[in-house]
Amino acid sequence: MSIESISYIINTLYAIFAMTLIIFMVPGFAMLEAGIVRTKNVTAVLTINTLIYVVASLSFLLIGYNLAFGEFGSETMSKWAMFLFQMAFVGKVVNIMSGGVSERAKIIPLAIFTIIMASLIYPIIVNVTWGAKFLDGTILELSMHDLAGSTVIHSTGGWALLAAIIIIGARKGRYTKEGAVRVIPASNIPLVTLGAFLLWIGWFGFNGGSVGTMATKEDADLVALTIMNTNTAGLSGAIVVAIIMQIVYKKLDLTMILNGALGGLVAVTAGPDLYDIYTPILIGAVGGILVVLGVSFFDKIRVDDPVGALSVHLLNGIWGTVAVGLFASNGDDITMLGQLKGVLLIGVFAFISSYVVLYIINKIIPLRAQNDEELQGLDVEECGIEAYPEFKRAF
Repeated sequence: MSIESISYIINTLYAIFAMTLIIFMVPGFAMLEAGIVRTKNVTAVLTINTLIYVVASLSFLLIGYNLAFGEFGSETMSKWAMFLFQMAFVGKVVNIMSGGVSERAKIIPLAIFTIIMASLIYPIIVNVTWGAKFLDGTILELSMHDLAGSTVIHSTGGWALLAAIIIIGARKGRYTKEGAVRVIPASNIPLVTLGAFLLWIGWFGFNGGSVGTMATKEDADLVALTIMNTNTAGLSGAIVVAIIMQIVYKKLDLTMILNGALGGLVAVTAGPDLYDIYTPILIGAVGGILVVLGVSFFDKIRVDDPVGALSVHLLNGIWGTVAVGLFASNGDDITMLGQLKGVLLIGVFAFISSYVVLYIINKIIPLRAQNDEELQGLDVEECGIEAYPEFKRAF
């Protein structure tokens, strides 16, 4: 057997393994969101997360992949392994969005939006960054380095979420007429913790798999460094948020600490293959700070995001992409201008396209549940199955 064949087999197996780790993020998002929302909305959250995975994956297979990459093909691994790896990414964009509109968004409109995101909006963004690059040679050509999607995935999901919240509004009772914020506590902290750690584990496939190959010693070292830097940023984000919580609030809020870890993971995702082993500590620390500041800021402007996705994914997606320009610019193919241009152009496209699509869907099938449905809980109204039928509902 030739060296080329062995490398091909190793890369194929590695891509499938990385894809499997990324798929663990599906229950990760589902468990985290199910633990954050009130018990009357748990089944609805689990249902939409399930539908996002299956609908987004099939839409990407039938339409999105060809739009993003032009055709099925790879010289370094099986073209089917390449597809599976890219397919694992697509649903995460809508997972980010769905958690932020939970407890008041209806399932069917979100599923329809998932089809359009996976078939059209996300593939166009992938095309101009990782894929066929139809904008090359034009003034809009992008040279942004974004290894695994701080902007391409996380900021895109965040911009879509912001568009959805503007349309759908806050949960009933979240903000008082006097301007105060009503705390709606998480219903199941163990589920939140489980979900966050499933996401953390999935991130190793997310970032490590994006290196693309590990068929040589040098490739294997780069994969290991990428995963190490990914983990380091998550550790740093969690520690910084824990310190802030203790100093400012005298309480170690576990949900915030876990979001700090996720914020650090999002922030490092653009360039974990470029950094030394210490830079991710700073990147993750800033990511944790952004989570704390972001949650407070969005509540102050009455943007209701139950899971903190805007702080974790939108703000840190932007920060992580800019950080590549700060810490890894080489003056050639990686520059601060190139990073900023990518953040700006993709942000504008993701927000406007998502807003337009959601606005049209909302005119046809209302995105938001009726007041009585929201009060009753979406489990009963949308699914007909209560996750905790023996529990007294917390309204």
